[in-house]
Amino acid sequence: MDTIYSFSAPALDGSLVSFERYRGKVLLIVNTASECGFTPQYEGLQNLHEKYRERGLAVLGFPCNQFGKQEPGDAAQIGAFCEKNYGVSFQMFDKIDVNGDDAHPLYKYLKDEAPGLLGLEGIKWNFTKFLVDRNGEVTQRYAPLTKPDAMERDIEQLLS
Repeated sequence: MDTIYSFSAPALDGSLVSFERYRGKVLLIVNTASECGFTPQYEGLQNLHEKYRERGLAVLGFPCNQFGKQEPGDAAQIGAFCEKNYGVSFQMFDKIDVNGDDAHPLYKYLKDEAPGLLGLEGIKWNFTKFLVDRNGEVTQRYAPLTKPDAMERDIEQLLS
């Protein structure tokens, strides 16, 4: 049976990142895009990363080009954009699919663990967020409209 720690994914720099490294941490997993109306949420995600990383929060960004082709760049372009425009220093991964036959296994798992509204499992748009507790359990799924600071109470509870 899969757990969140069973997965790995390539980082923007091409290195393979095992989720085992996040055991015991609270995770905020987000599918991102550089040319989306929600792209300014990078700032809020970075703020959460800076505020809570010492207490055990890991923010994980997964660029995805499936929604309106809003993540057209390659890994180098994505990394440069995130750093230059939002000072992103949390872990960013290489571009993946989150829906369909080619969806990354992590996202298949996340959608099974936390189906969306009305039990629909597909990711509807960029900046859908999943919150995972220190035991690797998916505790919440947030819609793209949910701003990062609106999740602080839930994050605080899991960090306590």
